[in-house]
Amino acid sequence: MNNVHKAALMKMKSQFKNIGIVTRPQTPNIRDTLHTLVVFLVKQGLDIYLDEASVEDGTVDPDDLQHCQLINKNLLGKTCDLVIVLGGDGTFLSIARKLAPYRVPMIGINQGHLGFLTQVPREGMIEGLRGMFTGKYLPEDRILLETSLERNGEIVRTSLALNDMVLSRGGAGQMIEFEVFINRQFVYTQRSDGLIVSTPTGSTAYSLAAGGPILQASLRAFTLVPICPQSMTNRPIAVADTCEIEILITKAGDARVHFDGQSYVDIMSMDKIQIRRYRHSLRVLHPTDYQYYKTLRQKLHWGEQLV
Repeated sequence: MNNVHKAALMKMKSQFKNIGIVTRPQTPNIRDTLHTLVVFLVKQGLDIYLDEASVEDGTVDPDDLQHCQLINKNLLGKTCDLVIVLGGDGTFLSIARKLAPYRVPMIGINQGHLGFLTQVPREGMIEGLRGMFTGKYLPEDRILLETSLERNGEIVRTSLALNDMVLSRGGAGQMIEFEVFINRQFVYTQRSDGLIVSTPTGSTAYSLAAGGPILQASLRAFTLVPICPQSMTNRPIAVADTCEIEILITKAGDARVHFDGQSYVDIMSMDKIQIRRYRHSLRVLHPTDYQYYKTLRQKLHWGEQLV
């Protein structure tokens, strides 16, 4: 019996009882990873709630189903006191928005590629989770954006984003025109391909590619990053997360607003986009050896320390 299986057989005193599991479909070796995780959780006497979509795409070993309760991912926040994500940062983002209202902590298990949010390696999953379940973890609270779209005086859409809200031109290729206000104060008029409003979590995503700054993950701030502005004097700016941002669309074309790159809404001229910090933060649990700047070096291929 190898060390992983020996560890799985040793029962621990867990801080968490109801464990939710979400998987990324069609990921190599995901079925084996899920089986290893289920066996471990069963040995610990924990209740397992498995995203029902995992069954639909054949991710789950039939023998594991008898130990799991299937659940719609929209109900995970009401049921679980911890959710484990087997996948990449994209899967993590999609579940984070659903869990944020319930303040349920999350742990990300990366499936071969280190992510900014999925920090526990698949190979050391059991050892890592054993320590984290017993309180050996580094908690980190991440802020989210809450965006409301106002049209003709009515709110027609409200969405959350952990990474960013992106106002962008549509397929026609026309620049869009809009005005930006912060705390009701006029900031500028902009003609561009769009604007990224990013959290610190999203500052290493699209915002970074558009020339925005990297914000340390625990900072309480947003960035506003123009996308190909007509005027080169339109530069990225950072504001406190207590600020309320409003964007008035003066010429929409076929523009859209995207949330974490996973959902969107079409906009019209004279729409107002209101952005503020969401009232709840998302709690992410990291292993005790987690180092933010080490992750940056690895993901962005920065030079290693010379001495």
